[in-house]
Amino acid sequence: MKSVVALLPPAFALGAQAYNIALYPRQSQSASGAGGASGSAAANPPASSFSFTLAATNPTAVPLASIISNAPSQATHALSTTFAPGTNPTVVSNAPALPNPSLLAPSNYPALDKVVPTDSPEVQQWIQQVNSSGITIPNIAVNQPGGCPANLEAAADADKSRCWWSCTGCVAPTDIVDCPEKLTWGLTYDDGPSLYTPDLLSFLEEKNLKSTFFVVGSRVISFPAILQAEYMSGHQIAVHTWSHPSLTTLTNEQIIGELGWSKKVIKDVLGVTPTHFRPPFGDIDNRVRAIAKAMDLTPVIWTRISPQATFDTDDFDLHSGATTASHVLQNWNFIEGNATSSSFNTGFILLEHDLFQESVDIATGYILPDALAHNPSFKIEPVIQCINQPLNNAYLELNDNSTNPPPVSASSVGIGSATPSSSGSGNTGAALSLTPAVGPMLALAVTLLAGTSLLLL
Repeated sequence: MKSVVALLPPAFALGAQAYNIALYPRQSQSASGAGGASGSAAANPPASSFSFTLAATNPTAVPLASIISNAPSQATHALSTTFAPGTNPTVVSNAPALPNPSLLAPSNYPALDKVVPTDSPEVQQWIQQVNSSGITIPNIAVNQPGGCPANLEAAADADKSRCWWSCTGCVAPTDIVDCPEKLTWGLTYDDGPSLYTPDLLSFLEEKNLKSTFFVVGSRVISFPAILQAEYMSGHQIAVHTWSHPSLTTLTNEQIIGELGWSKKVIKDVLGVTPTHFRPPFGDIDNRVRAIAKAMDLTPVIWTRISPQATFDTDDFDLHSGATTASHVLQNWNFIEGNATSSSFNTGFILLEHDLFQESVDIATGYILPDALAHNPSFKIEPVIQCINQPLNNAYLELNDNSTNPPPVSASSVGIGSATPSSSGSGNTGAALSLTPAVGPMLALAVTLLAGTSLLLL
């Protein structure tokens, strides 16, 4: 297996430490300590000064000193259970039998980890379906790559007509960003499935935990048996695009293609279609929201509590060496402290990843064991269940339309054509009502996986 290298583009370096700031420290409880003297996650102190406490760790955890960039690769493990084609799912009702993933032909899908072409018959069909969905697509110009600094007019407009979450934290009423009940954790992992996902699945099974997996289409076609194992074990499967691009930098047609191919490959592997998606990097505005709505997809982001504080452990950056295990655990302590503070009245959704060995090691060795030992207890469950819906509603074919009607109406409207603009200005349609909030730019990471270029967060 080829090595994997992660690089942080200079254009985004300023935002790299901006989104994990301690507002409330972890509440004291009986705990074993690790790490050094106290420090602020916002101040980016040296690794030796990060401080954290853990109520429990996994006895078989990889030592923290070994969870580092360029650590020797550990042996990967096979799935504990695989499922034969034709097996009927038991965790959801009225689901079709599992398809046979060995019949999938990669040549029938787009190139891995590249923004999909829009001239294929499949994408053209999905464009027509969006045309006839009845959803108005706002006439918002495409962003330039580079986030807020590269799109100053769009950034100024982000809390008004755009509601650009990744630039300002603006949240629309349709966005799922937390769980309604305090101490409820909507457990999520992004960017898989990967060679390291079976280790995470084994730990979740051992602890009887279920998660939401936001899967990248290019990884699904690469590891279909792992996706089937996630689904058949009762985890929620949701869309994370085909190639993990920043969606606000794509045309309408490209967004449709990215979401459509991801939905298609998931259905080809599982027999069902997800109803939820997470925009890569949290990069969503009202244009992306409207297209997703027309494609029967509800956005799930992650919890943000201030302009600079989001519930992101920064575990993704372990692999590149842009952060350390101690820093990630300090971030986790800050998240715990905020989630349990008297001023925080809801549950939360946390951003984590299962693409790399380091992220899985810190989740199974430290974060999850600590969370399970927390007093009072966290209720840990998939996002669909943390918002008090049954697992069936995570899939279009199984959704209860009488209690959870799909968003698409029957009338027809054109989708228009968004075009790139350096100014980022544009007008919106009247399809979405907004609730503005504020927040920072997200850092992007460029990764090379088995020689293939990826954009992942």
